Amino acid sequence: MKLFLKIMLWIVSLLFVAAIMIVLAGWMVSKPGYDGPVSDHFNGTTFENPGNIPSKDFFDIMKWYFQRDQGEWVEIEENEVTFAPKPADNVTDGMMITYVNHSTFLIQTAGVNILTDPVWSDRVSPVSFAGPKRFRPAGVKFEDLPPIDLVIISHNHYDHLDIETLKKLEKLYQPRFISPLGVAQLLENSGIKNTLDLDWWDEQAIDSDITVHSVQAQHFSARGLFDRDKTLWSGYVIETPAGNIYFAGDTGYGDFFKEIGQRHPDITVGLIPIGAYKPRWFMKPMHVNPEEAIQVHKDVGAEISFGMHFGTFPLADDGMKDPENDFSKAIRKPENQGVNFKLLTEGDSFRIH
Repeated sequence: MKLFLKIMLWIVSLLFVAAIMIVLAGWMVSKPGYDGPVSDHFNGTTFENPGNIPSKDFFDIMKWYFQRDQGEWVEIEENEVTFAPKPADNVTDGMMITYVNHSTFLIQTAGVNILTDPVWSDRVSPVSFAGPKRFRPAGVKFEDLPPIDLVIISHNHYDHLDIETLKKLEKLYQPRFISPLGVAQLLENSGIKNTLDLDWWDEQAIDSDITVHSVQAQHFSARGLFDRDKTLWSGYVIETPAGNIYFAGDTGYGDFFKEIGQRHPDITVGLIPIGAYKPRWFMKPMHVNPEEAIQVHKDVGAEISFGMHFGTFPLADDGMKDPENDFSKAIRKPENQGVNFKLLTEGDSFRIH
């Protein structure tokens, strides 16, 4: 009996120490939050999704974690993919959009090179030895990038704000960084200098040809355990001479997409997420599924859209091929006949003249 009690005491002590270490690690990776005036989506401490959007708490996260039923993922080696040819340093005629993978696109137009949510790391995590790993190589090698002028960041999650990649871009090119409210502080603390935060519906001219508009998204933010929703999440409309681009970032579905289409009635290209949507009881408020992604395309009135946020990092319970398969089923429905929405393979480029 005494031995049993000693063992139980040892186990409880070990669990207690482990819990303390997790909390301490969560505190260490948590980042400073936004400090600014109250608005319809900022209560003075945290940001909120307007409307009656259910928020998932710690117990929901634990329920999902212990009930996970993740689909199959198979790692693809570099020798199994065809990398994009080295992009031209400048595109002045029309627009070239190259899909790197996940939510990373290289947009080249009017002599300006733009990256969205650039991620070249092998894992999207606060540590290099654990967390979601890359299952597909980036379609453009980092060393093949043209000089980058502008980086657009949708929010602070590790699969969208990869600080190691951003620091490399800063060192090589010193680009301008556009991010949602509160995120610039994290970038500046990491040695990134030319930063600007935008609130929803703000805009910033990059030069005489290109203006970036921040637009609403439905999501959340966090880098650690103690900075939940301390910074904003956003989508963007990039206004260019060759056509306007809607970059949705990471988002659940809402009526605000129609407002984006009304405020920006001339969107040429939509970049819209289709992955990390299972199970729906947990993921629906924060991630659209393929059918909802097609509706987003319709709501914003894009001439053509491309899917993103799928098949690279296992972030939810959908398997590697589930988003592509479910998208294929959804796009074939009668109500979606004629919808100009496509999936690119990493390294594929789309040219607008």
